[in-house]
Amino acid sequence: MTATTTVLSARALLLDMDGTLVNSDAAVERIWRRWAGRHGLDGDEVMKVVHGRQGYASMALLLPDRPMERNHADNARMLAEETADTEGVVEIAGAREFLASLRGLPHALVTSADVALSTARMAAAGLGLPDVRVTAESVGASKPDPEGFLKGAAELGVDPADCVAFEDSGAGIEAARAAGMRVVGVGPRAGAYGPDVVVRDLTEVRVEADGRGGLRLSVGGGVA
Repeated sequence: MTATTTVLSARALLLDMDGTLVNSDAAVERIWRRWAGRHGLDGDEVMKVVHGRQGYASMALLLPDRPMERNHADNARMLAEETADTEGVVEIAGAREFLASLRGLPHALVTSADVALSTARMAAAGLGLPDVRVTAESVGASKPDPEGFLKGAAELGVDPADCVAFEDSGAGIEAARAAGMRVVGVGPRAGAYGPDVVVRDLTEVRVEADGRGGLRLSVGGGVA
């Protein structure tokens, strides 16, 4: 751990996938920059938008005059591309040990990926899937809407205020905040969006049962 350690108590953890458990940046860049080129958009500007959101929601921001049904159709094609392209997808440092430490403790995956993509990326990174999963099929609204995090808390039977979310993106952190949760920001993107604590990766996090039905998190890194 780093020199500064923050201790948080919780009853459950809600975990984003891309950028939080899995480093899929290489694949995301390849696929979204190709999409940007097809639509005459600046790739750098597109990459500022797409992290954390479902594809159709990113497209709606980038092409505001395009009919939403075209965004959904395009999103389906993009998801198939992303599922097939796992080259360079690896775990975030410490993710395997972090997930192992959560066995038997209340936690859920809350991801903007669909079932096929989340399964493919977690497998490519050598990570097991949590038993409770909220994927794109589970919600009607993309992050930054809080629906996914609220659904994850409900599935675990835990009040949102007693949950800590792990996120890397602006959209994800905004969603967790809107759900009333505290947030551990993971990686270089997270610090700009006001999480409670920022860590470089998951080697800076320790989780243990507190003996009273809750969880005790020791989180390294600076308080945001």
